[in-house]
Amino acid sequence: MDPIECPIDTRPNPLADPLGVLKIIDQAVYQLWDVANTLAQLRPPRLPNYSVTIFGSARIKLNTPAYDDVRRLAAELAKLGCRIVTGGGPGLMQAANEGAYQIDPANKAGSIGIRVDLPFEQGANSYVGEAYTHKTFFTRLHHFMLVSDAFIVMPGGIGKLLETAMVWQLLQVKKLYNTPLILVGPMWTELVEWAKKNMADVPLPLASAVDMTIPRCVPTVDDAIAYIQADHVCWQGRGLGTTLPAAGT
Repeated sequence: MDPIECPIDTRPNPLADPLGVLKIIDQAVYQLWDVANTLAQLRPPRLPNYSVTIFGSARIKLNTPAYDDVRRLAAELAKLGCRIVTGGGPGLMQAANEGAYQIDPANKAGSIGIRVDLPFEQGANSYVGEAYTHKTFFTRLHHFMLVSDAFIVMPGGIGKLLETAMVWQLLQVKKLYNTPLILVGPMWTELVEWAKKNMADVPLPLASAVDMTIPRCVPTVDDAIAYIQADHVCWQGRGLGTTLPAAGT
């Protein structure tokens, strides 16, 4: 009986090569991102309520002027019928959710918290009516962008800087339209002045002068309320021709 010949598989085996394994993983991750980018083109239908995201520090304590200001800000906007959206945590986020809750405790959809899963934060604050929890900051930020008709940024730290910069850039490149970005307080005015000085007012500009006008810097929450009241009127007219008053008028 003739011996049986066993053919040898000469095809390259990428699993035997560490670099080949990494290449396959890279390709798979990029393909997943393509799917996510495609799904991201789906926009939620226009919601029945104008939604305002209020960003602010988690470190500001109860019964401080900043906490009271944000609670009042959210309450005034809730009276307009606005949904209040926050990061769902303590500090100024809690103040905003509390302000919305005080106006309409039965309306769970009026006080939203979009959280990120962190080991040192124990759930959403007690004034959040509807809570969403993300595993990463990237998906959480995207969620804010999808549901917000306006952004108000109160004093905060590095996290607030990240959120502010993302909204600013999306408005710059026209991925967001007619969406007010309102920065409250001197720390943000100084940030925009720094950006203007170092990015726009230089011999070789790194940004356009018009980019520096995207954030609307105001000194007080009363100015922020006035901006939102005006933009809410435009939103009721299907958001055409958003025109906001000058601060203090």
